Amino acid sequence: MTESIRAQAGYFEGYGGAFIPEVLHATFEELKVAFEAARQDSSFWHEYAELMSTYSCRPTPLTFAENLTAHFGGARIYIKREDLNHTGAHKANNVMGQGLLVKRMGKKRVIAETGAGQHGVATATMAAKFGFACTIYMGELDVERQRPNVFWMERLGATVVPVKDGSRTLKDAINEAFRDWVSNMDDTHYVLGTACGPHPFPEMVTYFQSIIGQEARRQVLDRTGQLPKRVYACVGGGSNAMGVFSGFLDDPAVELVGVEAGGDGVTTRRHAARLASKDAAVGVAQGYKTYFLQNEDGQMNETHSVAAGLDYVGVSPILSHFHDTKRARFEAATDAEVVEALKLTIRKEGLIPALESSHAFAQAFKEVGTLSPSDCILINQSGRGDKDIFTIADAFKDPLWEAFIQKKAEGYRRA
Repeated sequence: MTESIRAQAGYFEGYGGAFIPEVLHATFEELKVAFEAARQDSSFWHEYAELMSTYSCRPTPLTFAENLTAHFGGARIYIKREDLNHTGAHKANNVMGQGLLVKRMGKKRVIAETGAGQHGVATATMAAKFGFACTIYMGELDVERQRPNVFWMERLGATVVPVKDGSRTLKDAINEAFRDWVSNMDDTHYVLGTACGPHPFPEMVTYFQSIIGQEARRQVLDRTGQLPKRVYACVGGGSNAMGVFSGFLDDPAVELVGVEAGGDGVTTRRHAARLASKDAAVGVAQGYKTYFLQNEDGQMNETHSVAAGLDYVGVSPILSHFHDTKRARFEAATDAEVVEALKLTIRKEGLIPALESSHAFAQAFKEVGTLSPSDCILINQSGRGDKDIFTIADAFKDPLWEAFIQKKAEGYRRA
């Protein structure tokens, strides 16, 4: 892991920290000690890399998007295929690493929050493999729009708890998971899914996700003999972005571009763009300090995105630091732009990115034609979309799919 993104006393130039109840101090200290001991033990990373190789199909490939490159006529487009990771997204990188830590700490139960369901499925998978009891908290709204992922979590043995408070989305699921942890900290570990939350979670999640950037840098150099001009990643909490960005932090010529959920547009307030809009302010919530979408009174705003995994009110404190120092540029892609980018990628390359990942594609497509054919860019395809067929079909407004669902529902009513 790059030294430049290690926390200093839990902070990244003023962002981060651990604003937690006193009752959790001992638990967090135990986690910090266990994580640091693992990081200093070279055999731990070897064990982790071996697990990801034999269980999760790493390294994931780098795909040259020949048809999209010809279509836009600019820089060559390469895609890092995290969709081919086990469970269909980058989320497995973090949860399997945390699972190894849980074993070291002797815990018997894991809990997690999830938005789109990818982190929930990955955590339930890890729990099944390691034999942990598992509870997943998920906003009631996300449960409704991600029922297939809920189905698989439950099949894997997890208990899925719909959260009915607040906006019934990811931020509320995180709150409920923390409440559970406070009550069960002796035998339970909270597998936080993104590079947010109290220290050491942002640093720890980045550490495990850095496997993406390590592979991607090596692969693009092997394939092209050069570094990419730009690296694109969608940004919800920030774990996949931190994962791929980490491989290029020491390369100042590589521009890092994070793409947030523009929803209906960043001027409408119906979005989830923290760093690419004027609606966010620095604050403290959910145990850490970062940019949050909040009003003048410090109350969190409602968020909106076609992609449940980006529908979050906060952002990684590391990315907030990158925003302020201009190490990364942040843009927003609207729901409409995302759907069009997804359609084009499917038709041109036969790839089906998740709606979350399609935000990165949308921004890259806006810019790639302005770059030289001698350049290349890298897009992190953080997850696959075929398993999100209900959400994507709704986004496409496919009348035949709607008719199929109505017919299926009628069949259930008659049964």
